[in-house]
Amino acid sequence: MKFLDLSAQYNSIKKEIDEAVKRVLESTVFIGGKEVEEFEKEMAELCGVKHAIGLNSGTDALFLSLKALGVGPGDEVITSPFTFIATAGVIANCGARPVFVDIDPRTFNIDPSLIEKAITEKTKAIMPVHLFGQMADMQEIMEIAKKHSLYVIEDAAQAVGAEYKGKKAGTMGDLGCFSFFPAKNLGAFGDGGMIVTDNDELADKIRLLKNHGSSLKEKYLNLIVGTNSRLDALQAAILRTKLKYLPKWSSERANKASYYNEELKGMGDIIAPLVASDRNHIFHQYTIRTESRDELQKYLKEKEIPTMIYYPLPLHLQPAFRDLTLQEGNFPESEKVSKEVLSLPIYPEMIKKEQDFIIKNIKEFYAKED
Repeated sequence: MKFLDLSAQYNSIKKEIDEAVKRVLESTVFIGGKEVEEFEKEMAELCGVKHAIGLNSGTDALFLSLKALGVGPGDEVITSPFTFIATAGVIANCGARPVFVDIDPRTFNIDPSLIEKAITEKTKAIMPVHLFGQMADMQEIMEIAKKHSLYVIEDAAQAVGAEYKGKKAGTMGDLGCFSFFPAKNLGAFGDGGMIVTDNDELADKIRLLKNHGSSLKEKYLNLIVGTNSRLDALQAAILRTKLKYLPKWSSERANKASYYNEELKGMGDIIAPLVASDRNHIFHQYTIRTESRDELQKYLKEKEIPTMIYYPLPLHLQPAFRDLTLQEGNFPESEKVSKEVLSLPIYPEMIKKEQDFIIKNIKEFYAKED
């Protein structure tokens, strides 16, 4: 059994993927071109935004968003300590200071009720993370941002297609950032990322930044200092092929999550993932909580059932951020869930027999514990 079986997904649409790859190889247009342009159009349509800009990674999507907003030394950006390091890493790489705000332990997302306490005269933006495929409480976050004249960058790396009150992930803030890392719900065959926005000025700035600051009208005229963060045509063609299956795959993930919820209900001290009201959870991960996390993971490993821990050490306790001089106890909810979370296998092609085997062994573990 695999935690995520990417070969099963490939085999399910192999003919279409192979044709897309062949199309690019025969075109010999490997950077930019029609495949990237069409993918950008299709993603903009999916999200319901004016602009979708393909990039080479989700990390660069976050980084260039900050650069486009002018975030730099002396600025602060509010975000969550319970996420992948890229979220805070890009803030630090801009010369700004990541300011952490604890999470709502029910959704694993930043707790809006704590944000205002963290705002100072140096705060320039809020970067909520839509963790595991469920959007943060964007209505409250946007109200706070408006009140304090702050930018909002949505880290939607794990949430492509997720919704909050009918609005797609990435579309409520000033900028929304996606990752197409192979393990994502919409994954490339390498790295890839995207920024979406309705802001024409920001879109133009990001298009400059991603291509060495080069003018779109005159070759070798560099208007600003940028970088190389282009999405290549091969990845765009693969992602275009997969994009039409995304709604179906999201629905299948949700069905499998619902089955887990039903079968694990009342099992030991397991806390199943909450789907908050007015939200569509795409279940990039199916993450339970249990105080017996380490013992359960060891037991399942013995039964050859793979699991993952996202994330065992919150960002404020990572050696990389020692200069922030934070310590254990600063963000108790993030620290507590980091010791209790366990992600179980979930992907569209997973068969019921595999899921039943996982559930059966979890039940046996708790029966043994009793």
